[in-house]
Amino acid sequence: MTLRVGDEITFRRLEIFLAFMQEGNLTRTAEVLDTSTVSVHRALHALEEGLRCALFRHEGRNLIPTHAAHVLAEAAKDVLHLMAEGVRSTRQAAGYASDQIRIGSLYSLTIKTVPTLLIDLKVRKPELQPELVLGSNAVLLHKLAQGAIDAALMAVPDDAPDVESLPLFEDDIYFAAPVGSRYADMEAVDLSSCADERFVSLSEGFATYKGFQEAFRIAEFTPNVVMQTGDIFSLMNLVSGGLGCTLLPGRVRDVFPHKVQLIPLQPKYLMRQTIGLSFLRSRERDPNLLTLLSVCRLSQNRLA
Repeated sequence: MTLRVGDEITFRRLEIFLAFMQEGNLTRTAEVLDTSTVSVHRALHALEEGLRCALFRHEGRNLIPTHAAHVLAEAAKDVLHLMAEGVRSTRQAAGYASDQIRIGSLYSLTIKTVPTLLIDLKVRKPELQPELVLGSNAVLLHKLAQGAIDAALMAVPDDAPDVESLPLFEDDIYFAAPVGSRYADMEAVDLSSCADERFVSLSEGFATYKGFQEAFRIAEFTPNVVMQTGDIFSLMNLVSGGLGCTLLPGRVRDVFPHKVQLIPLQPKYLMRQTIGLSFLRSRERDPNLLTLLSVCRLSQNRLA
C-alpha cells in the first residue's frame, strides 16, 4: 500500500516551518527567508490543515510549538536532508555535479601534469574542490566505470567503448639503468642483448607494464624479473639501488637524475604512451568536467 501525503505538506512549507522553529518569531522567519509574515503564517496553517492536528498554541500574539511540532521538526530535517542528497545524486547521474570533482591519476603524472592542471583549475574555478585518487591504468579505468572518480589522467585506453578521452601528450618509453652502468654511453639500447640482465617492473595493470611486456616480446626473450612493485617511484628506487634495470616513461627522467639514467631504445623497440584525460561518455555534459576539459586544452603545451 502506497502511503500518501496531503497536498498541503510541501518541501517549501517544511522549510518555512523549520525556519520558524529555529527563529521562534514570524517576523524574523520572514526576514531570514526573504518573504512576508503573511506567507509564513499561511505555510504554518496549511501544514496544520494537512496534518489535521495543531502544531502551535497561541499565547497572546506568540505561537508556541507543541510536542507534535517538535516531532514534525525532526522528521522534516531528515526528509529535507534526504531529498537534498537525492537531488545531488540525480544531478550527478544526469551529468551535473556539485562543487567537488574527483580526479584519478597515474603516480608518474603527479610530478608535473597534475600540479599544473590543479593550479590552472583553481584559477579557472576557485570554488571547485578537487580530490585526487592515484592508481594504475586498470584501477583508474575500473573506478571510472563504477563512478568512483569523475575523470582520470591516464594512458588513453584502447578497449573501453564507454570512455571518451582527450589526448594531452605522447611519451616515449626508455631503458632505465643506474647512473654509471654499462649502458651509460650507449646511444640506444638493443634489448635483445640484455637477456642476462636482471629486471624490475611495475605490476600488471599499469600502462608501463604493458609496454614492458610488448618490448620484450619484440626482443624475443622473457626477462628475468626479480621484483615487481605497485608504484613507479618505488620502481625507480629499486633501479637506483642496483636491483635491476627496467623500462620507464620519459616524464619521470627528472625524479632521480643523479641515480637513474634513461637511455633510448633502438627504434624497433619504440614504445609510446598517449596520456590523456579520460571520462565516461555519459558524463560529458557535467559542468565541472567541461571546466576540467577546458583547462586541459589550454594547458596542453605545459603538461608533458
